[in-house]
Amino acid sequence: MKDNLTIAGKDYRSRLLVGTGKYKDFKETKASVEASGAEIITIAIRRSNIGQNPNEPSLLEILPPSKYTLLPNTAGCYSAEDAVRTLRLARELLDGHCLVKLEVLGDPQSLYPNVIETISAAKTLVSEGFQVMVYTSDDPIIAKQLEDIGCVAIMPLASLIGSGMGILNPWNLQLIMERVQVPVIVDAGVGTASDAAIAMELGCNGVLMNTAIATAQQPILMAAAMKQAVEAGRSAYLAGRMPKKFYSASPSSPTAGIIGSVR
Repeated sequence: MKDNLTIAGKDYRSRLLVGTGKYKDFKETKASVEASGAEIITIAIRRSNIGQNPNEPSLLEILPPSKYTLLPNTAGCYSAEDAVRTLRLARELLDGHCLVKLEVLGDPQSLYPNVIETISAAKTLVSEGFQVMVYTSDDPIIAKQLEDIGCVAIMPLASLIGSGMGILNPWNLQLIMERVQVPVIVDAGVGTASDAAIAMELGCNGVLMNTAIATAQQPILMAAAMKQAVEAGRSAYLAGRMPKKFYSASPSSPTAGIIGSVR
């Protein structure tokens, strides 16, 4: 069954998006990304070299744009102005590439999104022709506003960036999915494979992660596990789980005609 993730008019087979930071070296980065099966990879422009430093190894040498859809992001930006400037630079470095991930953080401790600055940056970027995938809080009102601005994907946090706490508020994620038509991709807080599966079982269109893979004891093995979890969660969502029946047991085998039963 064809079941693609469509973002900004382009289809992707994988619903797992991965970051490229925090690995011990480029070799581990490449192997982990390959094991994840991801087709979209996000790159922190302020922290990764994609050509702005010609005397240093470039991430694009191991993860070429010919093989992956690059998603430059604004990690480390705390104002709309900085975020917009960073993505303008990314567009120059990547020959007019316009699919980007916007994140404007509120403070360096929690890394919680500053939604006021995020909305401001989104308006500017959309007006300049960027296709904006936006990291935000799990507030359904803000999510709808960002869709109305023209963002091509809404990326609510499951829990704080790098926390590994998993999905703390599934109800808000469901409210967001009910209100917006663009893809909803869980971003931040996933810690292990079961978190990714739960996100997909809820009906999210995809999951983006970095820390959960890169800081695992065996990143390459964890990347493969996340791939399987996202696929399993998506299949379970499409299959439709059985209804929960509290205080109502139902045997899986028929009880009629059991040997020794009284007729």
